[in-house]
Amino acid sequence: MIQPNVSVIEVTGLENRFGEQVVHDGLDLSVRKGEILGVVGGSGTGKSVLMRSIIGLKTPDAGEVTVFGESMVGRDEEEAKHVRRRWGVLFQGGALFSTLTVAENIQVPIREFYPGISQDLLDEIAAYKTAMSGLAQDAGAKFPAELSGGMRKRAGIARALALDPELLFLDEPTAGLDPIGAAAFDELICELREALGLTVFLITHDLDTLYAICDRVAVLADRKVVAIGTIPELLALDHQWIQEYFRGPRGRAASKIDAAEKAEA
Repeated sequence: MIQPNVSVIEVTGLENRFGEQVVHDGLDLSVRKGEILGVVGGSGTGKSVLMRSIIGLKTPDAGEVTVFGESMVGRDEEEAKHVRRRWGVLFQGGALFSTLTVAENIQVPIREFYPGISQDLLDEIAAYKTAMSGLAQDAGAKFPAELSGGMRKRAGIARALALDPELLFLDEPTAGLDPIGAAAFDELICELREALGLTVFLITHDLDTLYAICDRVAVLADRKVVAIGTIPELLALDHQWIQEYFRGPRGRAASKIDAAEKAEA
């Protein structure tokens, strides 16, 4: 259940630069507990840089980032460890370790945070997370190269869920999937959110995903979040990129599919 008065992530005055290139300048963002927030923007607007700033892989040049009420800027890895174990991350393409099996990939974060856990329990947890992600049980013994693109994404989700997180970061989770596979992945995210009470930060270009599962959408443009709200709220705004994005051919097609599915329901 979404709790609009409870923020899981707060970003204030964020600035990110790479040399003379300014990616973010005074970016503000709030993510509510229990929501699936879609993050969109044109190429080069810094969607992945924003995510990396939140999870501590990129130190911003200025600004404040809090997750679960705790500041993440300027904290070393050990100091932030108790916060990091409360989130899971699916990077683009899954980012699995190619020399490890699916089960061994899932066990990596568990070994990092709980090094004393027995191998039998590690194997049991990995099997459970594999099933939770919608993979067949025999997938645990396979290497990433033996999996299809959709299966690798699900294996990445299984690893992201290894520590029973409250917050899930997804970077382009349906990129490269066919429409059927992408729709199935969207359904999985919704099921996991409902079953586990997750908050989801979702970077995507997939308009079908935005219409199908996102409670709100944050739009990155002009080096900041220029708008955040439901898709109908965004469509009411007079912003050129928003209008072109949501009212273009693909946006119109996605909205028609969404309307048809709601009518059938």
